[in-house]
Amino acid sequence: MAQEHHDIMRTGGIGEPSLGGTLSALLAITSDAVIAFDGSGTILLANDEALRLLKPSPGWVVPPAGLVGADVRILFPPAIGVVPDAPFTHDALPFSVGGPTVRLMRSGPTGETVSLAVRCERVSAPGEVFLLVAHPDTEEGSADRERERLVEELSRANRRLAGTLDIVLGTLDSPSVGTLFERVLERLRETMDARGTTVYLAEHNGFHLRGTSASLVGLQVPRYLPSGRSLVELVTRTERPLCLRVLPPEGESLRKGHLVYRKVMDEQTRRIYEVRSSQLPPFTSFLAIPVRFGGQVIALIEVGWKNVRAIAREDVDLLDAVTSYLAVQLVGALSALRSQRREQLTARASALRDTLVAQRFEPDTTDPRQTLPASIAADLSCACVPLIESAQGDGELRASVTLPTVGREAVLPADMLPEGAEPVVTFGPDDPLGEWLCDQGEPCLGVLVDGGTVDGERLRLLVLRPPDAEPFDEPELVYLRQVGETVRALSPGEQGYRRERRIAQALQSGMRSKLQQVPGLSAEGIYSSATESAFVGGDFYDLIGLPERKACVIMGDVSGKGVEAASVSAAVRTALGAYSWEGLSPARMVRLLNEFLLGFSRLETFATLFVGIIDLAKGTLTYCSAGHPPALLVRAQSDELLWLGVQSGVVGAFHDMTYRDGSVSCAEGDLLLLYTDGTTEARAADGAFFGEDGLRDAVMREREAGFEGLLDRLLATVDDFTNNSLDDDVAMVAVRFDEVAAGSLAHG
Repeated sequence: MAQEHHDIMRTGGIGEPSLGGTLSALLAITSDAVIAFDGSGTILLANDEALRLLKPSPGWVVPPAGLVGADVRILFPPAIGVVPDAPFTHDALPFSVGGPTVRLMRSGPTGETVSLAVRCERVSAPGEVFLLVAHPDTEEGSADRERERLVEELSRANRRLAGTLDIVLGTLDSPSVGTLFERVLERLRETMDARGTTVYLAEHNGFHLRGTSASLVGLQVPRYLPSGRSLVELVTRTERPLCLRVLPPEGESLRKGHLVYRKVMDEQTRRIYEVRSSQLPPFTSFLAIPVRFGGQVIALIEVGWKNVRAIAREDVDLLDAVTSYLAVQLVGALSALRSQRREQLTARASALRDTLVAQRFEPDTTDPRQTLPASIAADLSCACVPLIESAQGDGELRASVTLPTVGREAVLPADMLPEGAEPVVTFGPDDPLGEWLCDQGEPCLGVLVDGGTVDGERLRLLVLRPPDAEPFDEPELVYLRQVGETVRALSPGEQGYRRERRIAQALQSGMRSKLQQVPGLSAEGIYSSATESAFVGGDFYDLIGLPERKACVIMGDVSGKGVEAASVSAAVRTALGAYSWEGLSPARMVRLLNEFLLGFSRLETFATLFVGIIDLAKGTLTYCSAGHPPALLVRAQSDELLWLGVQSGVVGAFHDMTYRDGSVSCAEGDLLLLYTDGTTEARAADGAFFGEDGLRDAVMREREAGFEGLLDRLLATVDDFTNNSLDDDVAMVAVRFDEVAAGSLAHG
């Protein structure tokens, strides 16, 4: 925590609040060599010009700290580069410390002999501190040094301007959040000659790490900075970038061993704060820049250096400009990351549910008490262990847990576990359960997930993180709640779920019946489940032969899974078959079905449908596409591909929906392809969609190999694209027009 609150930095006696920034600026802009050393001759401060002009020899290897920490005597005659054995006294220096300018001869930066004008004076401050200023004692040398300084400043300014423009231009319309962060962080590191850069985005409970430069891979970078702690407090309450330096540990701290806290100095105010070591980046000097939007700090960017560095004003100005531009970009990034995280965890919870359901239906499957902890730990990057409850002789329940860190079993005190009906209960180090875990040396920031009773035994899980780690956020708690509710739903008994599966399989078998043989048409259908454990889906299709050389082709997708979805799908298929025999138009059929569905299902179930009436005598297809992906019609004569684009709303969602028909002519050899959205929304490993373009290209390519096996080849193309990892079920129907009378050319 911050010391209350305004300590002044006095390393070696240097420092007043108003002098810190002034001294840093002076060292950066002066063309003279400037050195400060203490009463023992140890160099405390030195600017770049001092290293260039007073380096002990041209071949001297510069240590990481430069001249800081070296003995000042190695810079001057009589023994340049050699540390004398005698104790330091300022009387042994080849110049006076009383203030007069002295001229010395010594080797220059390239080995030549130069005349130096040196002035040294004691600083009026507690302790012995001396300030030395030196420069070549020639007018020509002074002019050269000033010219070099101006050229270097211009070069540095150009680099920063180029870096700023590159960040702005390179991040406009970034294709992804990852690309945005990668470009910004790497370009900032290069522009600032820094060791590395980080970006944290604000959440309700603190700042979460969302990106680092590649140079920090393998280093310890805090993943989470909690609200209300010193570093975050410093950043959020200031309007300016903070120039911070991590101070070396003092003797007492070193004797204690592990450093829980480190002292950090604000270079501009010279105030010192104590910050938890776990919250500090792997830098010695760093800039912490708050990114504000609408008056709120939405992000924190850190740019840091391995060694002590005097941070120039132009560095601060550059970062101010960059963060002002990035504020708008980061608002979008923050929203995108939250949405992406929520979608990922929702998908993982659904996949875990499918796995658990499948385990309940298969004999000799793994107990969920064994599979659940590993899945949760992988999904949330945490520790997860089951609680085992057993009845004692006195009727009391005893809860034991295998501690994740030490791997030994421990018995929880009887009153330690919270009671209640909630499937998810959070706790921290200050709660009884968290305090007990901390005492055991275990992670103690956690969630208790109550899955109810499974096979007669209560299933509860401890999901744990260290106290300084990221707390469980809302998407993670929603995920855990979904897992807990899934387990509870499976608890009533295996027999009921086996019965539900048999019912669902029977319904699914009825829906998957072979397409009818219709004279004048060739047809095939195919279905692929997204998961092996999904025992029933909502996709269905049918082809029904009708009088007068007509046929009804149907493709549908009912929301949901399980018995409810299967029963709705079966009912829809049956109702449409009956409507088609009444000679109704497709739009009329779908309108009647909409009202039927709104009264049929107890759940909020809806469907997308394609219903088409094929008239081979007239050579026409009349269709109603109710929220369904547009069908494809490929002309045999011209190889033209048409998307049947007349669309209406979904079925079963609202009363008084409007449905309308579209129509298109058909000729011999034409191909009609129907499909569900799982086809076009199939994703590759990089997140790209198969899409309508991918489907169109695949159809035009595979039709050359003939109609037979067309759907098998299309499905193989989708599987290759997704690496056999579908997100949704895929169903397709292909119909070829073999014997068609001449029809009109109108289409819609």
